[in-house]
Amino acid sequence: MNQQHHYIFYGTEAYASEVELFLSHILSNHHKLESSHRKKTPICIWGFHGIGKTELVEAFAKEKGYQWSYIAPAQFEEMGDLLGMPTVKDGKTSFAPPEWVPQTEGPGILLIDDVNRADDRILRGIMQLLQNGELTSWSLPKGWHIVLTANPDGGDYSVTPLDDAMLTRMMHITMRFDVKEWAKWAEKTKVDPRGINFVLTYPEIVNSGERSTPRSLVQFFQSIEQIEDLEQELGMVQILADSCLNKETATSFIAFVRDKLGRLPSPSDILNAQRFDQEIKEPLWEMVNQSTLRIDLLSTLSTRLVNYLLVNDIKIEPSSFENIKSFMLLDFIPNDLRLGMATDLMKGNSSLKNIMADPDLSLLLLENM
Repeated sequence: MNQQHHYIFYGTEAYASEVELFLSHILSNHHKLESSHRKKTPICIWGFHGIGKTELVEAFAKEKGYQWSYIAPAQFEEMGDLLGMPTVKDGKTSFAPPEWVPQTEGPGILLIDDVNRADDRILRGIMQLLQNGELTSWSLPKGWHIVLTANPDGGDYSVTPLDDAMLTRMMHITMRFDVKEWAKWAEKTKVDPRGINFVLTYPEIVNSGERSTPRSLVQFFQSIEQIEDLEQELGMVQILADSCLNKETATSFIAFVRDKLGRLPSPSDILNAQRFDQEIKEPLWEMVNQSTLRIDLLSTLSTRLVNYLLVNDIKIEPSSFENIKSFMLLDFIPNDLRLGMATDLMKGNSSLKNIMADPDLSLLLLENM
């Protein structure tokens, strides 16, 4: 992001998992407020473009079984897009609600996306909706919650500043990017593993420029999914990278491919190796044993392995158990990485926790604490 701008955010800066907890708490509280006929307060999630604000809310709604309705008020050109179209019956004028207005009882989430990209006239029009969950022509059914997203003010975004009257109708939180949380999400949503390795190895490239964001990176990774050998198709990879990313990030990915760093063993390679030393240890040592030990690659692989185990809730078979143990006992794995893996694996199922009960691993961790 351009550092010359003074971006204005609201609420605590939080990672995605913390934003989810905030959402969960507020919406649970909303149900109690509604049951006692008290007003609910909409939530606004601030953050730079492309970091996954919209995707987070939509995934949250899906996971909780909430109904879903989405609007982007920047596309609204007149108040009729918000209020609906007038109809006349028995000499009286009424409004037919727009198609996007929920009609059935919740629970549900109405997402107002990129709210401050809307025209000022539209913003004034939704103030009553934020305050009372209704407009003159329609109201949200019981059990529906309003969540908004917004880009920061005070920078190079084309946004409409929100005044205090608008701001005080909402609760605010600012979402920030965390590479490990993104990697866990990417593992869950089956993003190309070479892309996950790239981001974990070079986390500084995320938001390194206006066109390099988590969203544009995922777009690029999706475009290379069908290319089995990136080195053989480097010309096409370059074109695809340039189509989605800024020059610096595209160049970094090409260098990543040329250095064969995309060929790190996958988590499933580690779990299923028949001969761990020959299939994993020796090739990995060849990759990381450079003028200085490539701890960044070891960190990438450690994070991928832990995320793979946690996301897929894998029950560890004896052969896989030995392979995980062998990986964590590699003499060139820094102990802080072992400790990090041990801490994270303790969050998993019982078979993952059993890994930490192994006497060899326990002794090594204790000796280096």
